[in-house]
Amino acid sequence: MSTKGFIKKLQNKLIMSDYESMLDKAYAELPELMAESQRFTFEKVKGHIEGTKTVIINLKQIAKDLGRKPEHLLKYLLKESASAGKWAGTRAIFASKISASSLNKKIKKYASEFVFCSECGKPDTTLEVDRNSITRLKCMACGTKKPVKSIR
Repeated sequence: MSTKGFIKKLQNKLIMSDYESMLDKAYAELPELMAESQRFTFEKVKGHIEGTKTVIINLKQIAKDLGRKPEHLLKYLLKESASAGKWAGTRAIFASKISASSLNKKIKKYASEFVFCSECGKPDTTLEVDRNSITRLKCMACGTKKPVKSIR
């Protein structure tokens, strides 16, 4: 092997070892992964029970976090919980006793049906109603359009 070839080979080894040490350093400086890998979160239900009624004080904020109209979310929750209810200012009032954990499960189900894209799983979606009154979930990330059930 010539001196020139030997020097070139030695330089390549030094460059690769330097690169690998820089790569190790970069990985070491990366922040720890979050326990939950989702970037999308929303508040838990806050409220209380008054007699036979359930009062939720942050349902409008949850709807805002989900990017949906509060009326749509309330209508879904009323249907899923088989209860009557209404808005009273900023509070949602259900005509029956419903636990917060039950409502939180129903909101997660709502998010999976009406917020998250079924193809890419991202929450960057909108609800569109076409001229035939069919509601579709349109993903802004991947462009998928999927019909979703309408809430009556």
